[in-house]
Amino acid sequence: MTIRERWTRWLAGAVSGLLAGAVALGVAQLTAGVSGPLGSPVVAVGDVAINLTPVPVKEFAIAHFGSHDKDALLTGVLVVLLVAAMAAGLLAVRRTWPGLAVLAVFGAVGTAAAVSQPGATALDVLPTLAGVAAAALALTAMARAVQRGAATGAGAAAWAGPVAGSDTGAGASPGAATWPGRRGFLVAGAGAAAVAVGGGLSGRLLLDRFSVASSRAQVRLPAPAVPAPRVPPGADLRISGLTPFFTSDASFYRVDTDLVLPQVAPDSWTLRIDGMVSRPLEITFGELLRMPLTEADITLVCVSNEVGGPYAGNARWLGAPLAALLRRAGPRAGADQVLSAAADGMTISTPLATILDSRNALLAVGMNGQPLPIEHGFPARMLVPGLYGYVSATKWVTRLTVTTFARQRAYWTQRGYAERAPIKTESRIDVPRPLARVPAGRTPVAGVAWAPSRGIAAVEVSADSGPWHAARLSTADGIDTWRQWVWVWDATPGLHQLRVRATDSAGVTQTPRDAASFPDGASGWDSVVVTVT
Repeated sequence: MTIRERWTRWLAGAVSGLLAGAVALGVAQLTAGVSGPLGSPVVAVGDVAINLTPVPVKEFAIAHFGSHDKDALLTGVLVVLLVAAMAAGLLAVRRTWPGLAVLAVFGAVGTAAAVSQPGATALDVLPTLAGVAAAALALTAMARAVQRGAATGAGAAAWAGPVAGSDTGAGASPGAATWPGRRGFLVAGAGAAAVAVGGGLSGRLLLDRFSVASSRAQVRLPAPAVPAPRVPPGADLRISGLTPFFTSDASFYRVDTDLVLPQVAPDSWTLRIDGMVSRPLEITFGELLRMPLTEADITLVCVSNEVGGPYAGNARWLGAPLAALLRRAGPRAGADQVLSAAADGMTISTPLATILDSRNALLAVGMNGQPLPIEHGFPARMLVPGLYGYVSATKWVTRLTVTTFARQRAYWTQRGYAERAPIKTESRIDVPRPLARVPAGRTPVAGVAWAPSRGIAAVEVSADSGPWHAARLSTADGIDTWRQWVWVWDATPGLHQLRVRATDSAGVTQTPRDAASFPDGASGWDSVVVTVT
């Protein structure tokens, strides 16, 4: 066999594998459109990968990919699947069964991943099984076509097509020697491509029926029994490039472990409060909306937020006071934890005493005047001001179990994060941006600072490790929200470093000690380097 013949066969094998892999994905998508989105093998494998990924790798992904971390993971899973499919095709054009064995291995992995999903049923394995079965049929048809073509008269040389200035082989016509295999390959390949595309598009349309977007659009939030105080004048300094006082729903950060957003219909949602309580409760969404609701402005922060990072947002929330709900259930003596569970299987632990103190802990149903966006926990989520989200801000929450830290541990604490994680006093420089070029003269340096449940009392800025200068603070909107700040710098030409630190209302000044976000939040001073021209 010549080099050209070998490369032709390899190419046919690789194409066969890629098309078979595409068939698997398309048919799996179509089947998931009938059985449910959690059965998708790509999603199931991706979810398992998220749960098995070491904490440092997760932190790296969040820091470098941000809200696109899940896109990066899905891309990685798809690349692995397609590379494996190519390998299966290369094996199958020589002997069919080794290629089918590769598909069987990935079918077993997808099936195991599907059944490991929270709330998985027998239906959730169907997409993987259907996809692998369809891929096996497609791969067998294409591989056998290549094998037949290579075995006829002129072999792979004829399969590759006539070479200029030569015969097609042994005096035989191209049709007699080559087309039985080539034609079968083209027909099988075209059919595989059609199945892959048709299955994928049809599955996408069918999956739309699981969306609760239309149900969300029909929700009408009641007026709050306790409205939020009017935002005072001067709370937003309105400086170009400075983070707005309120974060829009679209701009609000999202950090969770879900590749597919949970779709929880409000008419089927319930919240159960159980565990170490005297009176277990279960409430419906309708009952929740009929309760006296509180409106509050609260800044949320993710524990993965690096110093100066973007994973903080401020919004106006509407919800039922969480302390009142727990007191209705009657926590028993000795309980110190509320273990919340979400529709996606996530568990989060919150100190019971923190919820029961005077802060605005909410079972929220609204965000910025609208029902919660699906990606932010519709129909209901938890909010506890002053705590990082991984110990307070359960989205799609469905259960609150009053228990103890000694008895039960949540998802993130099982992975080494701290049980109790108050948000550290932090500040960030928004203006000017790192490595920006700014004109000499009076230049505004501005940003935001936060210490939810304590409030910000002062912000200071230093240029080139010089003395600290007091920044002008925006008007405070309570202690649970961030505050904007600005300092006018008399900038001189050259390269300069600017640093910022904040002091909260308890008198605690932001520490200069650099620490990573694991296990209880990052610390240090934010700084930027700029060139003054």
